[in-house]
Amino acid sequence: MNRQQLVQQIREKQSFLCVGLDTDIKKMPQHLLACDDPIFEFNKAIIDATAPYCVSYKPNLAFYECFGLKGWQAFERTVAYLKQHYPNHFIIADAKRGDIGNTSAMYARSFFEEMDIDSLTVAPYMGEDSVKPFLQYDGKWVILLALTSNKGSHDFQLTADAEGERLFEKVLRVSQEWATPEQMMYVVGATQGKLFEDIRKIVPHHFLLVPGVGAQGGSLEEVCRYGMNDECGLLVNSSRGIIYADSTERFAEVAGEKAHELQQEMAEQLKRIL
Repeated sequence: MNRQQLVQQIREKQSFLCVGLDTDIKKMPQHLLACDDPIFEFNKAIIDATAPYCVSYKPNLAFYECFGLKGWQAFERTVAYLKQHYPNHFIIADAKRGDIGNTSAMYARSFFEEMDIDSLTVAPYMGEDSVKPFLQYDGKWVILLALTSNKGSHDFQLTADAEGERLFEKVLRVSQEWATPEQMMYVVGATQGKLFEDIRKIVPHHFLLVPGVGAQGGSLEEVCRYGMNDECGLLVNSSRGIIYADSTERFAEVAGEKAHELQQEMAEQLKRIL
């Protein structure tokens, strides 16, 4: 999916919601555990209920890899289901890969060739040659970690050099030399609030993937006030607040209701640019 198609989906659906598929067997409704593939069955139900209200899905690979082969099969079945039934939804593999060049090339091959996923989260710590292999695929996106929503982000990301430039700002500035806004997005945590204003001074046109709204305490209104650009430029992710909103047999229905509520809030925010 290219940038124009993504923007079109946002406009048509009046939504920039990304639903995070952080599927945890310990949190899903217990009746699903009798299924042969409970992870996939849970995902399928959540997807069917929320698809009208979101433009993107983000499976978090850690929640699949921990179950070995069965987890990978559930992940691949989820991706295949999305591609078959909801081909206009943007798929993000939240894997946070990033290693020396030849290893990154293999990661890129697995996600962009073998699984044909739209985008992948990538860690920039090892520099340009660790990110470049992911940028060799037409129509695929790299989503680079910039400023995350966890408390520990302050340990490194906000540290400043002698000129006062903070590490996340250097990541944003330097990485723009590697790719265009049609190839690269950035992860920026919703809990960072007014720092979105500083980020937009450096990357005014790039899309931002924003986790942390809802369960982590981030404010959608604040993210939009400081982070939205004239094409929206945001994919706001919600995971726990949607997929675990109910633990009964109504879990999918309630997830759809929660996604609809967020979509309605997003439609109000989009009025400022449409």
